Amino acid sequence: MSSFWRSQLDLAIFGQSHAQGIGMTLDGLPPGEAIDLEKLQAFLQRRAPGRFPWATPRKEEDIPEFICGIVDGKTCGAPITAIIRNGDTRSGDYAELADIPRPGHADYTAHVKYGGHQDKTGGGHFSGRLSAALCVAGGICLQILERRGVSIGAHIETIAGCADRPFDPVNIDAPTLKSLWAKDLPTVEDWAAEKMIEEIARVRAQGDSLGGSIECAAIGLPPGLGDPIFGGMENRIASLAFGVPAVKGIDFGAGFDAASLWGSEHNDPFYMDGNTVKTRTNNHGGILGGITTGMPLIFRVAIKPTPTIGKEQQSVSLSRGEDATLRAKGRHDPCIVPRAVPCMEAVAAIAILDAMIENNNL
Repeated sequence: MSSFWRSQLDLAIFGQSHAQGIGMTLDGLPPGEAIDLEKLQAFLQRRAPGRFPWATPRKEEDIPEFICGIVDGKTCGAPITAIIRNGDTRSGDYAELADIPRPGHADYTAHVKYGGHQDKTGGGHFSGRLSAALCVAGGICLQILERRGVSIGAHIETIAGCADRPFDPVNIDAPTLKSLWAKDLPTVEDWAAEKMIEEIARVRAQGDSLGGSIECAAIGLPPGLGDPIFGGMENRIASLAFGVPAVKGIDFGAGFDAASLWGSEHNDPFYMDGNTVKTRTNNHGGILGGITTGMPLIFRVAIKPTPTIGKEQQSVSLSRGEDATLRAKGRHDPCIVPRAVPCMEAVAAIAILDAMIENNNL
C-alpha cells in the first residue's frame, strides 16, 4: 500500500481501524525542536471520536505512544515513530460488509485490489481513523512552525447549505485562526455552528449523513516556498489532503470561481508596503507558479458524506455474484466535516514545513 509521503520530510502511516493500533513515522525533522506533548494531545482531541453528539460514539483516547525520535522532550534527529492503540472496537458490526460492500466506500475497490485479503473490519487501512496518525505528524509540525511565526487555522465553510463567513483573504490574522482551535464546532460565526448542528441532528435522525467543505489558511509564510510544475505548494498540500479518505476536491484562492472571471478581475494588483511586495486582493491564494508570495495561503476542501448510513442501500453480494441490499450497522459520524478540520491544519503544516526545510527557511 502506498501509505508513504516522501519529500524533504518522509511520512509513513500504518495500522488498521480495528487492529491493535495505528501510527506514523516522520523523518527529516531538524534536531533540537521542543515538542509539547500536552499541546499535541489537545490538538489530537479535536479530531478524536466520541466527544460530541454529532460524531461517532466510538470512544478512543487517541494518546500517542512515542517509540523513538524524541529525547528529553526534543527531536533527536532520528525518525519519530508514534503508535495510537485502538480500544473501543466492534468488529462484529462489519461481518456483513465482508460480502456486501458499502456504496460510496472503498470496500469494493479494496476487495478487487487485494483479492479479498484486506482487513474488512472498520474499513481496515482505508478507514478515516488513520487520520489520527496524520494529525500526530501535523501537530508536531504545527509547533515547529509556530515558533517561526507561521499560524495555521481552519473552519467549517459549509454543511448542508449552512455557510459560515469566509476568511478575509488579505487580512486574516493569527488571533482569528487561533480562536477556532478552542471551538467545539469551529466556525467563524457562532450562529453558523448552531445551524449546522441542527442540520446534522435532523439528518442523523433519518439514518443519513452529510458532507460539507472546510477552508484552511496559513499566514506568516515567507515568499519563495515551493517549486514549479510537480513540486508546487498546491501539489504538496493536495497530495497530503487526499490522504484523508473523505476529501473529494480541493481548490486554492478563487479556485473554480476563477473560471468565470476575466483576467482583469482575477489578477491581484501588486503594491509596495514599505519594503515588502504585497497584493491588494488574493485570488491567487498566496501561491503563484507553485511558489508562495507571502500573502495568506488559503485553500478549501470538499468532504463527502459518510458512506456508512442507517438507510437501506442497493449493493451486491460478492460471494453470490448477485444484487443485494445493505443496511449498515456500526457507529459512524453523521457528518465527518467537524473532525476533518484539524486534519486539514495538519496537512498544511506538513507541506509548509517540508517546503521551509527545502528552502533553508528554518
